[in-house]
Amino acid sequence: MANPPHSLLKMFLSERSRLVKRIKRIVHNDALAEDLAQETFLKLWRRPQGDDTRGLLYRTAQNLAFDHLRAQRVRQRYQEGEQNSEMDDMPPDPETVAETVERWESLVQALETLPSRAQRVFLLNRVDGETYASIAKTLGVSVSTVEKDMMSAMRICREWQRRQDMS
Repeated sequence: MANPPHSLLKMFLSERSRLVKRIKRIVHNDALAEDLAQETFLKLWRRPQGDDTRGLLYRTAQNLAFDHLRAQRVRQRYQEGEQNSEMDDMPPDPETVAETVERWESLVQALETLPSRAQRVFLLNRVDGETYASIAKTLGVSVSTVEKDMMSAMRICREWQRRQDMS
């Protein structure tokens, strides 16, 4: 049996305080709970008339509260992402730059202990992005030799990284 709009209003008014309390348990905010209760009523008021039950009233209110919380989390993640990107755009402080340069120099010194061909293989691969086959052709050595030189360079890098992790 279809309920006329005045029966919806009567039901809403009789359930309003319980509805607001239930919404408040979800959103933890008095004013927001009041707003969502009002939005619940308006949503039901606008829909085609049908069987307006208390269950529908509470389910609609609960859905609106959860929708609000989901939207709030999305906004918060977006704002945090914006703040992080703003931090990424800021230049590093002088102390950070000095530490980075110092670390870079210590890595370069470690790599300089390698034979010159191994240094060149490392730079061609890691800096220039050359493949092992291309490096082998350029240097006139086998791919196996390039692989061995890279293993030596990577061993130096791992040792350097371990020392950095310990300090």
